[in-house]
Amino acid sequence: MNNYLPSDSVANAVALLNNENVIAYPTEAVFGVGCDPDSETAVMKLLDLKQRPVEKGLILIAADFEQLKPYIDDSRLTAEQRAAVFSCWPGPVTFVFPARATTPRWLTGQFDSLAVRVTDHPLVIELCRAYGKPIVSTSANLSGLPPCRTTEEVHAQFGDDFPVVNGLTGGRLNPSEIRDALTGERFRQG
Repeated sequence: MNNYLPSDSVANAVALLNNENVIAYPTEAVFGVGCDPDSETAVMKLLDLKQRPVEKGLILIAADFEQLKPYIDDSRLTAEQRAAVFSCWPGPVTFVFPARATTPRWLTGQFDSLAVRVTDHPLVIELCRAYGKPIVSTSANLSGLPPCRTTEEVHAQFGDDFPVVNGLTGGRLNPSEIRDALTGERFRQG
């Protein structure tokens, strides 16, 4: 079975996401693994795969800000805070927003906030648009191993039959910077 998903056929990736599967895909710096953020089953598969505790929370990656609105409460941001966020998007900066009360705990973990990013990676934009919503995004690596930067590295860590949207990363060296949308505090250097 050919599990390589060519960038011109993200329909295959969308079908896998709709069936609560976890996929790998290139982002701005490294490959990510992701799934349907609204499926607890899919998120638990991803957390099990990554050996990541649910309490840590996850990141959502989206094609545009509209896709993130069902999950975050941006009403607490001032015009200046909103302008600071939008000056970085689309791009490799993740912002932590207050989460909506309806946002599932399997996404927020122990927090009342959610980390989100509007990507500038063309393949991820295409994927999120075709899927119609954001996808979970965490680095494609097993616990203790370095993040994957190529399709071959994904298969080396996760197995030859792991579904990968075949493409290139955006060439950045570091994973996305993470900042607080309300305070501007930097949690992780990009």
